[in-house]
Amino acid sequence: MRAEEVVLVLLAAGRSTRMGAAGNKLEQPLRGRPLGLHVAEALAAVPFRARYAVVAPGNTLDYAALGLDTVVNDDPVRDLSSSLRLGVRRARSHDPAAVLVALADMPLVTAAHVRRVTDAGDGDEALVASSDGNRPSPPALFGRAHFAALDAATGDAGARALIRTARPVVAGADELIDVDTPEELARLCGRARRGVTARSG
Repeated sequence: MRAEEVVLVLLAAGRSTRMGAAGNKLEQPLRGRPLGLHVAEALAAVPFRARYAVVAPGNTLDYAALGLDTVVNDDPVRDLSSSLRLGVRRARSHDPAAVLVALADMPLVTAAHVRRVTDAGDGDEALVASSDGNRPSPPALFGRAHFAALDAATGDAGARALIRTARPVVAGADELIDVDTPEELARLCGRARRGVTARSG
């Protein structure tokens, strides 16, 4: 599937509950810029039909500078699926063939991998997820046949049930790392200083 047929929905309204006193994880520095901007920057060159970032009230990250329109989730603590629903509803206004859902707390995702995910999708029934070789996860592609299911998602599971049945596309080593705790962020920052997490693609 061509990226021009796909709308990007970047979920960036996380509650950061496991970060403790460190606060909003997306605002924490990684390689000289906020963690939450890494994915948006990596995907800036992918020619999506449109791109949205679903953010919490008081968001300070400049997604607009990277070509994303922001959608504010006024109640992000209600459930994780509320951000997914908001993003998909906005995406549907562009009549896309599919929606690509990515997470802002996965800073090592590359454009090359996302292109492999979109390329693996075919038709309205497209359902493709990233994989570390064992576990499926976002970034994930959902063809329009799945839009109603995404719009009906509730609770904190989001699209997890759909993703478990998706066609897997294996990502590069460590590319699907997500950051939930200060310790995970510290390890990632340490590896970045040692040059381990250089981005390619």
